[in-house]
Formats: sequence, structure tokens, C-alpha cells
Amino acid sequence: MATTKGGAATARKKSAGSGAGTGSTRRAQLLAIAAEMFASRGYTQTTVRDIADEAGILSGSLYHHFASKDEMLTEILQEFMGSLLGQFRSIAEEAETPRAALDGLVRSSFETIHRTPHAVALYQNEANFLGSTPEFAFVTKASREVEKVWLDVLRAGIASGDFRAELEPTTTYRFIRDGVWSTVRWYDPRGRLQHGTLADQYLAILDGGLLTS
Repeated sequence: MATTKGGAATARKKSAGSGAGTGSTRRAQLLAIAAEMFASRGYTQTTVRDIADEAGILSGSLYHHFASKDEMLTEILQEFMGSLLGQFRSIAEEAETPRAALDGLVRSSFETIHRTPHAVALYQNEANFLGSTPEFAFVTKASREVEKVWLDVLRAGIASGDFRAELEPTTTYRFIRDGVWSTVRWYDPRGRLQHGTLADQYLAILDGGLLTS
């Protein structure tokens, strides 16, 4: 995924390097810079000095807020995975039908890509590293809980007749998951095609397919 540079990144850099703002605001600014760099350069290829340079501060000043690069990654992923899981659970619990729940999950996913593209790209790009590193076992656990929400919706839809009975839930989930989240590699949050329209297009293909008859 291409790095999102320009005015927003410059504003964050100036703000992170200035003396203004509360400690929590400064942490959020630094985490936003770190997430962007981890997503575009790769986690192992990005150093604390790289992040500090991008923020316009000394490395020692960054250590005032975070003990290590690992702590920054942990905080980014805990916020991302916790928020995602909470959204998905609420959608599944509140939807009146399995089909409404599935539509809601898809739309929420595209909205998440729009709001937090760097966190999504980071999670996608570093999946192998995260899955093999004990310190990030919480990511695997949260991913399994997310999968369970989707599988429960698909199984309920098959049982109710909303979805076709011959569909295998795990395979279906993986097709949907990969089709949705891979769009982070080309979706432009500032582009003409916005996430709501993208979700409409995806659901049209998912629900009706490509054939006219």
C-alpha cells in the first residue's frame, strides 16, 4: 500500500514536534506516524530514529512516551483489533436477520479501511510476523474472535435459509475476508470512489453475482 503523504502527514509532523498539546494527544500523533511508517516501510525496517525524524523530534523525546518500538506496535494493534471486534459484535447482535448482519459486517469493514488504512495495511502486511511472535499473541486471539463472529452469522444464515445450504462457512468467510481487506492495497480514502460506494459494489457482486440471468 502506498504511503499517504502530503498535507496531513506534514501537519502531524509539525504538531508532534511542537510543544503544544497534551501528553495523550502527542502519543496519538506519534502512533499515527508510526502506523503509517510501519505500513509503508515494514515494521522491522522502521527504526525508532526513523519515527522520531518523521515527527521532527529527537529519539530520546520519543522514548519519553514509549519504552520501545514494540510498545508502539502493541498499542496500535490493540486499539485497532479491539475496536474492530467491538464493532463486529455489536452489528451481529443488533441485526434483525443474518443477511442484515452480513451486510453490516461488510460495510463496517470498508468503513474501517477508509478510517484507518495504515492500521489495516500494517495488520495485513505483518500477519506472518505477528502470528509467530509470542508478544503479539493477542492479535491471533482477536483474529479468531473476529472470525467466530462472521462464521456465526454465516451459519445462522444457512440455517435460516438466507444463504445457500451448500456453502461451506469457513471457506465462504475466507473468500469474503480476503476480498474485502485486500482492497486496502489500492483504495484511496481521498479518491472519487468512497467506501460506501465500494461496499455497495461488493455487496452487489456478493448477493447477485456477475451473470445477468
